Amino acid sequence: MSAFVDFRDVWLAYNDELLANGQFAVEDINLQVHEGEFIAIVGPSGCGKSTFMKLATGLKMPSKGTVTIGGQHVEGPLKITGMAFQAANLLPWRTTVENVMLPLEIVEPYRSSFKQKKAEYEQKARQLLQSVGLAGYEDKFPWQLSGGMQQRASICRALIHEPKMLLLDEPFGALDAFTREELWCALRDLQAAQKFNVILVTHDLRESVFLADTVYVMSKSPGRFVVKREIDLPRPRDLEVTYSPEFTAIVHELRGHIGAMRQPGATVAQ
Repeated sequence: MSAFVDFRDVWLAYNDELLANGQFAVEDINLQVHEGEFIAIVGPSGCGKSTFMKLATGLKMPSKGTVTIGGQHVEGPLKITGMAFQAANLLPWRTTVENVMLPLEIVEPYRSSFKQKKAEYEQKARQLLQSVGLAGYEDKFPWQLSGGMQQRASICRALIHEPKMLLLDEPFGALDAFTREELWCALRDLQAAQKFNVILVTHDLRESVFLADTVYVMSKSPGRFVVKREIDLPRPRDLEVTYSPEFTAIVHELRGHIGAMRQPGATVAQ
Protein backbone atom coordinates (compact mmCIF):
# COMPACT_ATOMS: atom_id res chain seq x y z
CA MET A 1 0.00 0.00 0.00
CA SER A 2 1.45 3.37 -1.00
CA ALA A 3 1.86 6.01 1.70
CA PHE A 4 -0.56 8.96 1.88
CA VAL A 5 2.21 11.19 3.26
CA ASP A 6 5.67 10.42 1.89
CA PHE A 7 8.80 12.41 2.83
CA ARG A 8 11.92 11.18 1.04
CA ASP A 9 15.35 12.44 2.16
CA VAL A 10 13.97 15.91 2.95
CA TRP A 11 16.29 18.69 4.10
CA LEU A 12 15.35 22.36 4.55
CA ALA A 13 17.49 25.45 4.97
CA TYR A 14 15.54 28.69 5.31
CA ASN A 15 17.59 30.68 2.79
CA ASP A 16 20.40 30.32 0.26
CA GLU A 17 23.06 31.60 2.65
CA LEU A 18 22.16 29.03 5.28
CA LEU A 19 22.03 26.36 2.59
CA ALA A 20 25.51 27.32 1.36
CA ASN A 21 26.78 27.03 4.94
CA GLY A 22 25.09 23.67 5.44
CA GLN A 23 22.83 25.04 8.19
CA PHE A 24 19.53 23.19 8.03
CA ALA A 25 16.34 23.55 10.10
CA VAL A 26 15.46 19.91 9.45
CA GLU A 27 17.58 17.20 7.89
CA ASP A 28 17.26 13.70 6.48
CA ILE A 29 13.49 13.46 7.07
CA ASN A 30 12.08 10.15 5.88
CA LEU A 31 8.45 9.50 6.79
CA GLN A 32 5.69 7.35 5.34
CA VAL A 33 2.18 7.70 6.76
CA HIS A 34 -0.70 5.50 5.60
CA GLU A 35 -4.15 6.80 4.72
CA GLY A 36 -6.27 7.45 7.80
CA GLU A 37 -3.30 7.25 10.18
CA PHE A 38 -2.94 9.60 13.16
CA ILE A 39 0.66 10.54 13.94
CA ALA A 40 2.10 12.82 16.62
CA ILE A 41 5.46 14.59 16.59
CA VAL A 42 7.16 15.46 19.88
CA GLY A 43 10.56 16.87 20.75
CA PRO A 44 12.39 19.69 22.50
CA SER A 45 11.54 23.32 21.73
CA GLY A 46 13.12 24.61 18.55
CA CYS A 47 13.70 21.16 17.08
CA GLY A 48 11.90 21.84 13.80
CA LYS A 49 8.38 20.53 14.48
CA SER A 50 6.72 23.64 13.05
CA THR A 51 9.13 23.62 10.11
CA PHE A 52 8.01 20.07 9.39
CA MET A 53 4.39 21.29 9.36
CA LYS A 54 5.23 23.97 6.79
CA LEU A 55 6.73 21.27 4.56
CA ALA A 56 3.64 19.08 5.02
CA THR A 57 1.30 21.88 3.95
CA GLY A 58 3.38 23.04 1.00
CA LEU A 59 4.09 26.43 2.61
CA LYS A 60 7.80 25.62 2.38
CA MET A 61 9.60 23.66 -0.31
CA PRO A 62 12.47 21.37 0.68
CA SER A 63 16.04 22.35 -0.16
CA LYS A 64 16.66 18.67 -0.93
CA GLY A 65 14.38 15.67 -1.28
CA THR A 66 10.71 15.28 -2.15
CA VAL A 67 7.34 15.52 -0.37
CA THR A 68 4.38 13.61 -1.80
CA ILE A 69 0.90 13.81 -0.28
CA GLY A 70 -2.14 11.98 -1.58
CA GLY A 71 -0.13 10.76 -4.55
CA GLN A 72 0.72 14.33 -5.63
CA HIS A 73 4.19 15.85 -5.56
CA VAL A 74 3.96 18.93 -3.34
CA GLU A 75 4.93 22.09 -5.23
CA GLY A 76 2.89 24.70 -3.38
CA PRO A 77 0.20 25.20 -0.70
CA LEU A 78 -2.15 22.22 -0.50
CA LYS A 79 -5.93 22.47 -0.66
CA ILE A 80 -6.51 19.00 0.80
CA THR A 81 -5.36 20.02 4.30
CA GLY A 82 -6.97 21.77 7.24
CA MET A 83 -4.97 23.47 9.99
CA ALA A 84 -5.51 24.51 13.60
CA PHE A 85 -3.03 26.23 15.91
CA GLN A 86 -2.60 27.02 19.60
CA ALA A 87 -4.46 30.31 19.09
CA ALA A 88 -7.97 29.76 17.74
CA ASN A 89 -7.78 32.98 15.66
CA LEU A 90 -11.53 33.30 15.19
CA LEU A 91 -12.64 36.52 13.50
CA PRO A 92 -14.25 38.61 16.27
CA TRP A 93 -16.92 40.16 14.03
CA ARG A 94 -18.24 36.79 12.84
CA THR A 95 -20.42 34.39 14.78
CA THR A 96 -19.17 30.89 15.54
CA VAL A 97 -21.02 29.33 12.61
CA GLU A 98 -19.83 32.12 10.27
CA ASN A 99 -16.23 31.51 11.39
CA VAL A 100 -16.57 27.79 10.71
CA MET A 101 -17.96 28.48 7.22
CA LEU A 102 -15.03 30.71 6.25
CA PRO A 103 -13.05 28.03 4.31
CA LEU A 104 -16.15 27.32 2.20
CA GLU A 105 -16.03 30.93 1.01
CA ILE A 106 -12.37 30.55 0.00
CA VAL A 107 -11.68 26.94 -1.08
CA GLU A 108 -12.93 25.40 -4.30
CA PRO A 109 -15.17 23.64 -5.18
CA TYR A 110 -17.22 25.28 -2.42
CA ARG A 111 -16.34 28.89 -3.20
CA SER A 112 -17.98 29.04 -6.63
CA SER A 113 -21.27 27.67 -5.30
CA PHE A 114 -21.24 29.36 -1.87
CA LYS A 115 -24.05 31.85 -2.54
CA GLN A 116 -26.37 29.25 -4.04
CA LYS A 117 -25.66 26.64 -1.37
CA LYS A 118 -25.15 28.89 1.65
CA ALA A 119 -28.12 27.43 3.57
CA GLU A 120 -26.87 23.88 2.94
CA TYR A 121 -23.33 24.79 4.00
CA GLU A 122 -24.62 26.54 7.13
CA GLN A 123 -26.55 23.42 8.12
CA LYS A 124 -23.38 21.37 7.64
CA ALA A 125 -21.43 23.79 9.85
CA ARG A 126 -24.09 23.69 12.56
CA GLN A 127 -24.07 19.88 12.57
CA LEU A 128 -20.28 19.84 12.88
CA LEU A 129 -20.40 22.30 15.80
CA GLN A 130 -23.06 20.21 17.50
CA SER A 131 -20.88 17.09 17.10
CA VAL A 132 -18.16 18.72 19.26
CA GLY A 133 -20.53 19.92 21.98
CA LEU A 134 -21.19 23.47 20.76
CA ALA A 135 -24.96 23.15 20.30
CA GLY A 136 -26.51 26.44 21.38
CA TYR A 137 -23.33 28.43 20.71
CA GLU A 138 -23.48 28.53 16.92
CA ASP A 139 -24.69 32.15 16.82
CA LYS A 140 -22.47 33.47 19.62
CA PHE A 141 -19.43 35.64 18.93
CA PRO A 142 -15.91 34.49 19.87
CA TRP A 143 -15.75 36.76 22.90
CA GLN A 144 -18.79 34.94 24.27
CA LEU A 145 -16.97 31.57 24.16
CA SER A 146 -14.44 30.06 26.55
CA GLY A 147 -10.97 29.19 25.28
CA GLY A 148 -11.93 25.55 24.93
CA MET A 149 -15.07 26.42 22.98
CA GLN A 150 -13.06 28.66 20.66
CA GLN A 151 -10.62 25.82 20.01
CA ARG A 152 -13.48 23.42 19.23
CA ALA A 153 -14.77 25.94 16.70
CA SER A 154 -11.26 26.32 15.25
CA ILE A 155 -11.04 22.56 14.67
CA CYS A 156 -14.49 22.58 13.06
CA ARG A 157 -13.34 25.38 10.75
CA ALA A 158 -10.31 23.29 9.78
CA LEU A 159 -12.57 20.31 8.93
CA ILE A 160 -15.58 21.97 7.28
CA HIS A 161 -14.24 21.57 3.74
CA GLU A 162 -13.61 17.85 4.37
CA PRO A 163 -9.81 17.86 4.05
CA LYS A 164 -8.00 14.58 3.69
CA MET A 165 -5.45 15.67 6.30
CA LEU A 166 -5.68 17.75 9.48
CA LEU A 167 -2.53 19.48 10.74
CA LEU A 168 -2.55 20.50 14.39
CA ASP A 169 0.24 22.65 15.86
CA GLU A 170 -0.01 22.66 19.69
CA PRO A 171 -3.81 23.06 19.42
CA PHE A 172 -4.58 22.44 23.11
CA GLY A 173 -1.44 23.90 24.69
CA ALA A 174 -3.12 27.01 26.13
CA LEU A 175 -6.02 25.16 27.76
CA ASP A 176 -6.47 23.82 31.27
CA ALA A 177 -5.98 20.08 31.79
CA PHE A 178 -9.67 19.20 32.05
CA THR A 179 -10.63 21.11 28.90
CA ARG A 180 -7.65 19.65 27.08
CA GLU A 181 -8.79 16.10 27.83
CA GLU A 182 -12.33 16.95 26.68
CA LEU A 183 -10.92 18.10 23.35
CA TRP A 184 -8.77 14.98 23.02
CA CYS A 185 -12.00 12.99 23.10
CA ALA A 186 -13.75 15.31 20.64
CA LEU A 187 -10.83 14.97 18.19
CA ARG A 188 -10.67 11.19 18.75
CA ASP A 189 -14.35 10.86 17.86
CA LEU A 190 -14.18 13.11 14.79
CA GLN A 191 -11.18 11.27 13.39
CA ALA A 192 -12.74 7.86 14.05
CA ALA A 193 -15.91 8.94 12.22
CA GLN A 194 -14.31 10.68 9.23
CA LYS A 195 -10.99 8.77 8.88
CA PHE A 196 -8.92 11.80 7.87
CA ASN A 197 -5.16 11.78 8.41
CA VAL A 198 -3.85 13.78 11.36
CA ILE A 199 -0.38 15.19 12.01
CA LEU A 200 -0.26 16.55 15.56
CA VAL A 201 2.68 18.57 16.88
CA THR A 202 2.63 18.69 20.67
CA HIS A 203 4.78 19.04 23.78
CA ASP A 204 2.30 16.93 25.75
CA LEU A 205 3.48 13.31 25.77
CA ARG A 206 0.23 12.05 27.32
CA GLU A 207 -1.68 13.75 24.52
CA SER A 208 0.49 12.14 21.86
CA VAL A 209 0.15 8.64 23.32
CA PHE A 210 -3.61 8.93 23.87
CA LEU A 211 -4.41 10.18 20.37
CA ALA A 212 -1.82 8.82 17.95
CA ASP A 213 -1.25 5.54 16.14
CA THR A 214 2.45 6.40 15.92
CA VAL A 215 4.59 8.94 17.81
CA TYR A 216 7.78 10.35 16.28
CA VAL A 217 10.47 12.03 18.39
CA MET A 218 12.49 14.83 16.77
CA SER A 219 16.05 15.64 17.75
CA LYS A 220 17.39 19.05 18.68
CA SER A 221 17.95 21.39 15.74
CA PRO A 222 18.65 20.49 13.02
CA GLY A 223 15.57 18.36 13.48
CA ARG A 224 15.45 14.77 12.37
CA PHE A 225 13.30 11.85 13.46
CA VAL A 226 15.28 9.75 15.92
CA VAL A 227 12.53 7.55 17.40
CA LYS A 228 9.42 5.99 15.89
CA ARG A 229 7.09 4.52 18.52
CA GLU A 230 3.95 2.69 17.42
CA ILE A 231 1.22 2.98 20.06
CA ASP A 232 -0.30 -0.46 20.36
CA LEU A 233 -3.06 0.49 22.82
CA PRO A 234 -6.41 -0.76 21.46
CA ARG A 235 -9.01 1.63 20.06
CA PRO A 236 -11.41 3.17 20.89
CA ARG A 237 -9.38 4.65 23.76
CA ASP A 238 -11.10 6.03 26.84
CA LEU A 239 -9.45 8.49 29.21
CA GLU A 240 -9.22 5.67 31.76
CA VAL A 241 -6.41 4.18 29.65
CA THR A 242 -4.22 7.15 30.60
CA TYR A 243 -4.02 5.75 34.15
CA SER A 244 -2.97 2.26 33.06
CA PRO A 245 0.58 0.91 33.54
CA GLU A 246 0.91 0.28 29.79
CA PHE A 247 0.10 3.91 28.96
CA THR A 248 2.39 5.28 31.66
CA ALA A 249 5.26 3.07 30.47
CA ILE A 250 5.04 4.46 26.93
CA VAL A 251 4.97 8.06 28.20
CA HIS A 252 8.03 7.39 30.38
CA GLU A 253 9.83 5.77 27.46
CA LEU A 254 9.24 8.82 25.25
CA ARG A 255 10.21 11.19 28.06
CA GLY A 256 13.45 9.24 28.44
CA HIS A 257 14.29 9.74 24.75
CA ILE A 258 13.64 13.49 24.95
CA GLY A 259 15.47 13.81 28.28
CA ALA A 260 18.51 12.09 26.81
CA MET A 261 18.58 14.59 23.95
CA ARG A 262 18.56 17.52 26.33
CA GLN A 263 21.93 16.49 27.72
CA PRO A 264 24.85 18.49 26.24
CA GLY A 265 26.32 16.78 23.22
CA ALA A 266 23.81 13.92 23.40
CA THR A 267 22.65 11.93 20.40
CA VAL A 268 19.86 9.39 20.27
CA ALA A 269 20.11 6.35 18.03
CA GLN A 270 17.16 5.57 15.79
